[in-house]
Amino acid sequence: MPNPLAKLINPWYPATAIGFKKGLASMVQLERGRGGMSSLRRAATVALPATLIQPSFNEPNILNPAELTAALRDLAASAGLLQQRRWSVALPEGASRSLILTLESQPVSNAELEEVLTWKMERGFGSSLEELSISRERLPADPQGRDRYLVVATRTAVLDEYEGAMHSLGWRAGLILPRHMGEGQWLTINGAKGDGLLLSSSEKGLTAVVFRDKQPLIIRTIDCEPHECEDELYRLLLFYRDRRGGEAEQAGQMLSRVLVLGEMLGKDRACEIVNETLGANLCALGAADVGLQLATRELSFDAIAAPAGLATLAWQ
Repeated sequence: MPNPLAKLINPWYPATAIGFKKGLASMVQLERGRGGMSSLRRAATVALPATLIQPSFNEPNILNPAELTAALRDLAASAGLLQQRRWSVALPEGASRSLILTLESQPVSNAELEEVLTWKMERGFGSSLEELSISRERLPADPQGRDRYLVVATRTAVLDEYEGAMHSLGWRAGLILPRHMGEGQWLTINGAKGDGLLLSSSEKGLTAVVFRDKQPLIIRTIDCEPHECEDELYRLLLFYRDRRGGEAEQAGQMLSRVLVLGEMLGKDRACEIVNETLGANLCALGAADVGLQLATRELSFDAIAAPAGLATLAWQ
């Protein structure tokens, strides 16, 4: 199966990437190792003031662009990447939105297709498309034969904020995707059979993505309080079990791996809920399980998973 991000990204894929989240920026340079493994050539993280980045789809994200530019310069210097010019960027959760659109009927023309997709995107994103930067990729049809599309949107004004901070350093951001897209790469590159589940939590809530055959099958971003994450996960798993699990069972692809990232949902507890709901026996994957060698325990896989995932596109 082709990578679902193939048409969402530029034709060059740097092995260097930056990840943003509220209170933290991370920077990595990967190199390809043996046996499909990747290793960190250079990496660093830096704590940011809690108010510097305020992830939002509708509102400005960066309180002080000059302060963020200075932090990025210091981060690159500490990682030995100050001379690097080309980057991929993982935006914080909340800055972008991802949807899987399903067409109930086959359009009779390209014009009708665009009309239907435009209506669905405006409804799903809650905004005029003129204000958005949108990437779209056609996915394999669902079991009922209905066409599906993966759509990712970010407000142009929000993109300009992050790109502006990088342009001040002479950097080019060629590939910009939501954080969960970078994290999800680790579930699609190792060739494992069966469905994969990404659970990525942030201060805003929980993003869950189910992958099948390297393609996103379900994407759910839920705004909730930390104590509500477990209930939201349970609801998602019931939907997967009742609506999608039968399809997976017929194809011999029931959930086989779980990647849990973020601080709002404990890894052990998340897997306990998965196992109880689906009758599985799974443990949360770590960096080595998905093909990344961490040179030091001082680096958190949770902090670098998103940019490192985007960096693997350099050799895919």
